[in-house]
Amino acid sequence: MRAITKGREPDSLVECRSARPKLKYTDYRDLDTLRQCLVREQRGLCCYCMCRIRPTKDDMKVEHWHSQDSYPLETLDYCNLLGACTGNEGKRPADQHCDTSKGNQNLSRNPASPAHHVENFIQYGRTDGALSSQDPQFDRELNEVLHLNIEALRNRRLAAIDILIQSLPKRQAWPEAVIRKELQEWNGESHKGELEPYCQVVVHWVRKWLKRHDVAI
Repeated sequence: MRAITKGREPDSLVECRSARPKLKYTDYRDLDTLRQCLVREQRGLCCYCMCRIRPTKDDMKVEHWHSQDSYPLETLDYCNLLGACTGNEGKRPADQHCDTSKGNQNLSRNPASPAHHVENFIQYGRTDGALSSQDPQFDRELNEVLHLNIEALRNRRLAAIDILIQSLPKRQAWPEAVIRKELQEWNGESHKGELEPYCQVVVHWVRKWLKRHDVAI
């Protein structure tokens, strides 16, 4: 999971929210535009697991961070809307993840809220690909609500680290300049396009490498 910077919301969503009588999310019809906005600002990644998503009905879901049932007044609030993957929808519950697993449950931290600092509360295991949090409540939500530590996701996060290692010089010390370039690339600082799936695990470990070598980030 990585922090999301919300962009400009669709005009159609503003119009729907300001309509009289007040409309519900189910009344909103411009979902194609909404999906495009969400995928663009998330740079092509699911808001939770960071797999690739595309702005189509079959390839993503529009996620309500605060559930529609519990927070009906936020159903058209753009800050409450995120782009999520389909999360193995239709498979057994143990294999489901992200919004499909979450359903109407709520989370304590929103990746699109600057006040929640989600990146500061998540660590990634180098040997097992597991993610965790030192915040007990958030850690429980990552595991029991979002199911972000199912085997398939852990293996994909490990694969992202392997991609980084394979791109670095072999059998020699890694120059700081090379590591910084990789950090900028994986963190999306050197370009404005889509990010690599599961990029945040690489960002996490590159930052740890710089800190371990007493290099300012």
